[in-house]
Amino acid sequence: MAKEIEVKVLNVNLDEMEKRLIKIGAKLLSKEYQVNTIFDSEDNYIEDRLNSYLRIRETQNLLTQEKNINLTLKKNISKEGARKNIEITTPIEDKESMIYILKELKYNIIQEGYKDRTSYIYENIRFDLDKWDKPTYSYPYMEIEVEKEEDLEKAINLLKIDRKNISTKSIIELKKEL
Repeated sequence: MAKEIEVKVLNVNLDEMEKRLIKIGAKLLSKEYQVNTIFDSEDNYIEDRLNSYLRIRETQNLLTQEKNINLTLKKNISKEGARKNIEITTPIEDKESMIYILKELKYNIIQEGYKDRTSYIYENIRFDLDKWDKPTYSYPYMEIEVEKEEDLEKAINLLKIDRKNISTKSIIELKKEL
């Protein structure tokens, strides 16, 4: 179980942001292709009552060819200043078997999205440059994930980010606004 502190930076040019990250000395962590499968019950119990989402994420690191599949319950605990979540993740070996189990428990696939992600690290600040498939979310953005909130301020200043482009909304919330 991990606590995560993050924001999204909207209205961003990913190529320009990648150049800024390289210029400040950020190190490339990975280039990934992801398949994200979101589950919920018919009455939206996970989203509405737990303020969470349940996902299976298949990741292929395009630099190392390493593949991973994880099941994650991501529970939002605050949106003040930054989005704070508790993330419970476990690896799974067989996606289809997990989908079968979840369906038997009355959790169905509500969305499947495909994302390209390039990740950098600078000190203890992680930067994810994300681009989803058009049906999932048609605008690129950057996520900034920090261990301490003061590092968020540091990242914003380092990359000269306009604060009006910072969002604490989840991808599901942003998609609903379209």
